[in-house]
Amino acid sequence: MLCEPNPSISARLTRGKSLRKDLPRTKQGEWQPPSDRPDPIDTLLAADHGRVTDLLPIKYGRMAASPFGFFRGAAPVMARDLAALPRTGLLVQLCGDAHIRNLGAFASAEGNIVFDINDFDETIRGPWEWDMKRLATSFVLAGRESGAADRLCRDAVVVLVESYRSALSRFARTPFLELARHRVGRELEARPIDALLKKAERSTPLRNLQKLTTREGGVLHFANRPPLLQRLTGKEAENVLASLPAYREMLTPERRLIFDAYRATDVALKVVGTGSVGTRDYVVLMFGIGEDDPLFLQVKQEMPSCYAPFLDEPPAAHDGQRVADGQLRTQMTSDPLLGWTTIEGNHYLVRQLADHKSSIEAQDLSGSAIVEYARVCGEVFAHAHARTGDAAALAGYCGKIDALDQALSRFALAYADSTTAGHAALLAAIRSRRVAAAAV
Repeated sequence: MLCEPNPSISARLTRGKSLRKDLPRTKQGEWQPPSDRPDPIDTLLAADHGRVTDLLPIKYGRMAASPFGFFRGAAPVMARDLAALPRTGLLVQLCGDAHIRNLGAFASAEGNIVFDINDFDETIRGPWEWDMKRLATSFVLAGRESGAADRLCRDAVVVLVESYRSALSRFARTPFLELARHRVGRELEARPIDALLKKAERSTPLRNLQKLTTREGGVLHFANRPPLLQRLTGKEAENVLASLPAYREMLTPERRLIFDAYRATDVALKVVGTGSVGTRDYVVLMFGIGEDDPLFLQVKQEMPSCYAPFLDEPPAAHDGQRVADGQLRTQMTSDPLLGWTTIEGNHYLVRQLADHKSSIEAQDLSGSAIVEYARVCGEVFAHAHARTGDAAALAGYCGKIDALDQALSRFALAYADSTTAGHAALLAAIRSRRVAAAAV
C-alpha cells in the first residue's frame, strides 16, 4: 500500500517552533521544589523493592560519597521531579539516566573504539528535555566535585546545549540513511575524549582475566572477594547458565557463531555502578581457543524504567529487551553480543563485560576539559534524539538563539542545589540509621 509523503522539513520546523507558545524556552529554566514534593529518601527506598537487600548498603555508601554520587543513584527522584514539569510533547528514545559518566568509549562490532551513550537501564520513549535536563545537571555536580566554580559549570552547560541545538539543525536536513551512519567525530579533537579512548584500548578481556580471576588447581575461575565479587556454585550458577540458550536465540545467526565458539566455565555475582547496586548482576567466564581467548558476559537484572509510571507508554513485556532495543535504536553501533534473557521470572540484559569500555571521572573535567567534554556530549545526544525522534521539530523548538542554553543552565544550577540538599538528607538518614550504608 502506498503512503503519503512525510511532512516537509519546513512544516516540521514550524510545528516545533509553534510549541514555544505553550512552553516558552525560558520556562525550561524553572525549578523550585514544590511544597508537596515527596521525601527523596522515601522515593529511593520505594525504588529498592525487588533488589538484594544485603547489597543496598553499598549503594547508599556510594551515594553518600558526594552530591554527584547521590545524583547517580537518584534517577527515580529526578524522574518524579521532571514528570511534574511542563513538557513540549516531542518524544525520543531517552537514555533515561543521562549523566557525564553514562557516555564513554567502547568497542564497536567492527572492533573500532567509539564514543557514545553507553548506559540504558532507564531507557524509554519520553520527552527529550528530560535527558537534557539530567545531563546538564550532571555537568554542574561533576564540575563542582572537580573543583570548578559555578561560573565554569554554567559555561559548560551553555556549550552543551548550544552544541545540541546546532547539531539538531544539521541533522534535521540530513537524509536518514546518512544520519544512521553518522559518527560524531569531534571526540578525536577533545582532550578528555582522547584520554578515554586510550584508556578503552587498554580495557581488554585479557586484562579482565587478570583482574577478576585466580588460578586454583591449575584452573582459572573467578576470585571470591565478597561483597563486590562472589563466585557462585550450585543452583544459582546453574540458573544463570540455563538462561543462556534462550539468550542465544535472540542473537542474529552470524553473532550466534561467535557465541557458539565459547564455552562457559564459571559464574560470579558482581557489584557494579551506583544506581544499579542491589540488582543481580552476574558475570560468566567463557573461553574460546584457549586461556588467551577469554570472553566475559554480563547478565544484568533490569527493573522497569523509573520513568514508566509517569508516561503513557505500555509496560515493557521484558525489561531486558526494553534496554537492548533502546540501545540499538540510539547508538550508531552496539555490542555484537547484546541480548536478553529471563532467570526465575526476572528480566536480564546480556552483553559483554567492559569490552574496551571506559568512562569519564569527575576529576578528569578540571579546567577547560569540562567545556570540551560538554561540546561533544551535546552532539552525541542530538544524534541519539534525531535518530529516534523528529529532528526538524526538535530543531524548530530549540531555535537558533541561546534562549534554551540560558534556560537549561539556570535549571541545572537550581537542580544541582536540590540534589545537594538531597545528599544532605541522605547523610542525615544514615546517621539516624533510617538508611544503612557501607563504604565499599
